[in-house]
Amino acid sequence: MRDHCAVRGHVAVAFLCVGLLATPCARAEDSSFDDLTKLSLEELLNIEVTSAAKRPQKLGDATSAIFVLTQEDIRRSGATSIPEALRMVPGLQVARIDANSWAITARGFASRFANKLLVLIDGRTVYTPLFSGVFWDRQDTMMEDVERIEIIRGPGAALWGANAVNGVINVITKHSKETQGDLASVAVGTAERVSGAFRHGGAIGDSATYRAYAKYFDRYDSTTASNGPGRDGWRYGRAGLRSDGETATRDTWTLDADAYRGRLGETFMTPSFAAPFISTTNGKTDTDGGHVLGRWNHSLAEGSDFTLQSYYDRTGFSDPRLSESRDTADVQLEHRLAIAERHEVVWGAGYRVTHDDVNNSAALALIPTSRTAQLLSAFGQDTVTIVADRFYLTGGAKIEYNTYTSVEFQPTARLLWTPNASESVWTAVSRAVRTPSRAEEDVRLISSVLPPGAPGNPSPLPLETLISGSHALRAETLTAYEVGYRLQATSSLSFDLAGFYNDYRNLLSEEPGAPTLVLSPVPHFVVPLTAANKLHGDTYGLELVSTWQPRHWWRLQGSYTFLKVDLRRDADSLAPAAIEAQRGQSPRHQFGLRSLIDVTSNVSFDSFLRYVDALPSLGVPRYVELNLRLGWRPVPNVELAIVGESLIRPAHLEFGSETLPVVPTRVERAVLFQTLVKF
Repeated sequence: MRDHCAVRGHVAVAFLCVGLLATPCARAEDSSFDDLTKLSLEELLNIEVTSAAKRPQKLGDATSAIFVLTQEDIRRSGATSIPEALRMVPGLQVARIDANSWAITARGFASRFANKLLVLIDGRTVYTPLFSGVFWDRQDTMMEDVERIEIIRGPGAALWGANAVNGVINVITKHSKETQGDLASVAVGTAERVSGAFRHGGAIGDSATYRAYAKYFDRYDSTTASNGPGRDGWRYGRAGLRSDGETATRDTWTLDADAYRGRLGETFMTPSFAAPFISTTNGKTDTDGGHVLGRWNHSLAEGSDFTLQSYYDRTGFSDPRLSESRDTADVQLEHRLAIAERHEVVWGAGYRVTHDDVNNSAALALIPTSRTAQLLSAFGQDTVTIVADRFYLTGGAKIEYNTYTSVEFQPTARLLWTPNASESVWTAVSRAVRTPSRAEEDVRLISSVLPPGAPGNPSPLPLETLISGSHALRAETLTAYEVGYRLQATSSLSFDLAGFYNDYRNLLSEEPGAPTLVLSPVPHFVVPLTAANKLHGDTYGLELVSTWQPRHWWRLQGSYTFLKVDLRRDADSLAPAAIEAQRGQSPRHQFGLRSLIDVTSNVSFDSFLRYVDALPSLGVPRYVELNLRLGWRPVPNVELAIVGESLIRPAHLEFGSETLPVVPTRVERAVLFQTLVKF
């Protein structure tokens, strides 16, 4: 085992001393790096976003709880992956399970297989129909190429469709004309053995540009709660290409492609009929995949255009429990137009088909081993100006036909009131659905074996729990009520408050059946648990973000999130354990405080303090952690940085084991040295 505790402790002290001693000096403009702290708070509210309405609009005019991570946020955090960057988002629950797996969600239902959050990268849906969630270890790109990440907390199904229930994350990369020239980055550290990336950008004639990149990283194993080896090391290689162009006929186009291959480790827990009735396996998962995406946009007139987008995506993985290869093809058409002076209309249609092939194991199987699913959709949304510069009403809906539950309807109504230039109030009522996944319909999983006489097993024989899918599942439904208030109190102080009440129906449950006696491989009882829709309940909460700029060289951003989850069984349900688990898997309270300081014209010092409440059902205690980053630009096109991560304690757990049990590992105190060169 590596033992860097002493070194890490000294690094933490050094960072704190630098922060206390740092004083502001004269600073100059540097065109080589964008600087978030040079934007006023008013300019931040005017950042253009597209995820909330599928059209460009100011962040301050969005009728949803939306937050934007800019490239400058990402760079100054020192984050080397998308999940790490998402820790900065108020209201989002981000927890690391082991070195390569995460539980990320919004407004409750946190899980490694969180299934109520839709994630896109440049308009390409990256959630997997295998379990309606996201394999976060595979969602990557060159972090320096990310323009911004738009995060919607709350339903976005009226525009984005099923599974955009509790939120939408849209990762948007830069236009290739903004990434001309060459860039290289290298990082080494106590958690990240090495990572490196290189990008080259150029022009194709006078009307097109391109960029090509390649990156690689290798991360160390982390440790378990008992200080044992986690065997969860992680290494990946990825390469990609993007090209953008325009024509004289008001057309623009984008071609994007990438491919990746990697290997990651995990310690699997497998039920056994021999004492101690569970075994652990240090397994390796091999993953690979890639995609090709094309997008064409044609401007018809002022305020009117249409976009045609299509992509093909192939993913695959193989581990000791299950292997899958999946092919997905998708095509979408969107049309945006202005009608008279008061209507802004967006409508569109799409078709997606996905096919998978799996290889099963004795403990985990999907039957049949191959399946094709289709999704046909259409949506429309109209934003009506009721009173110019004061009242706006948005109404829309998406209708979908899917292989699992046939037709689903997902409407929304949203109202925006701007009484003056510094205030806005919005409210919304929406319906969203989460369709069943391939695993929920077709799974056969041996989840546990209880020894004779153990709690829950009064029999003299072992008791096996067998989870089975069901083809009678319905879509989970949400009716969401939201309200928000934004205030630019002064030129240096702003507030953004959102409140919500979510009413859920037809939530997934596991219903027990009568035990049966099985004689092979040893005599034991089997208790079947069958997937059903026999839970309901509600969640409610508040999300507050405040930004204060006491000096032109210093910006502070604080956030607080409160979440209450209350789930109940239907009258005929027998699954109380699932209720308690989902109640206690999301933190009730979260607090964050970010500080960005320009110490001198070429030195920056940034910090991020966060508090996360306990997860009772997973045995994870509350924790407070601190990240620090010191950056130095010795010349305009070079930046050197040292990043301290999780500095308050040597190590801590953030999540626990779930349906597919793995041994969770601890997030350890770490230091990272980064070099970024533009030439």
